[in-house]
Amino acid sequence: MLITRLKSAETLESLLKGQIFIINCHGCREVSFPTAEAEALEKALAEQGRVAGVITTDYICNPENLSVRLEKHADAIEAADTVLVLSCGVGVQTVSAMFPGKRVCAGCDTYPLPGFQGVTPLEVDCRQCGECYLNITGGICPITACSKSLVNGQCGGAKDGRCEVDHNMECGWERIYRRLAQVGRLDVLKCPVQIRNYATDKNVGE
Repeated sequence: MLITRLKSAETLESLLKGQIFIINCHGCREVSFPTAEAEALEKALAEQGRVAGVITTDYICNPENLSVRLEKHADAIEAADTVLVLSCGVGVQTVSAMFPGKRVCAGCDTYPLPGFQGVTPLEVDCRQCGECYLNITGGICPITACSKSLVNGQCGGAKDGRCEVDHNMECGWERIYRRLAQVGRLDVLKCPVQIRNYATDKNVGE
């Protein structure tokens, strides 16, 4: 099981640009979703005239199902400058892959809880590290997309775009670079390295 917590108001304000389309995921019933906080955020943005649209659905980690649900919102999403996803990391990565040319932001951090973990058929995963990096890596998780879980860029072992640990695996940081270039956000790679806080990752040591 897991719990999602809304990022701080300061962090969200720094992420949200222009008109915003909000996707709320109420899928896994074992997930603790910050409903009250999400509603307060939506109300505040609406009062500022910044909400292009909102959808509250379930299991956005299912791209086929989500694409059908988003069809009637296509115009609003196209008009939005930012798609804000309030879900676990798997949901954010799913939406990011669906809109490769759109700015997609993770509004939550995800923490694990003891118990059964849902099974996803997707290749993407969420480490539930409590410190989501998706907003600075273009919606591709460096913890799970990189065999070494590097958060400060590519290692020296990748060759021809393949991981040196698993040659069948594409280098996660090459994917991140291409994604950031696609959305015009390569500037984030010039920012100081965000040191990973292992105290928030309950999986460390397992």
